[in-house]
Amino acid sequence: MKYLIIGLLTIYQNTLSPDHGLTKGLYPCGFCRFYPSCSEYTLLAVERLGSFRGLLKGAVRLFRCNPFTYPDYDPVLK
Repeated sequence: MKYLIIGLLTIYQNTLSPDHGLTKGLYPCGFCRFYPSCSEYTLLAVERLGSFRGLLKGAVRLFRCNPFTYPDYDPVLK
């Protein structure tokens, strides 16, 4: 399950992601408010914590990404 999620996230990053995909040239300074981007954060969380906890942490990160959040460095922690 873990490798399926990693594969799907990689496909998303290479195709649809504004920071990593085909449209990354439109946003030279990046599109995501956080570093690493939300998809990269979820990918790292799934690799380190497993599929369930990694997806949960990725979902929490997506909910935090809004116009009222201060852009910041947000590493994956346990």
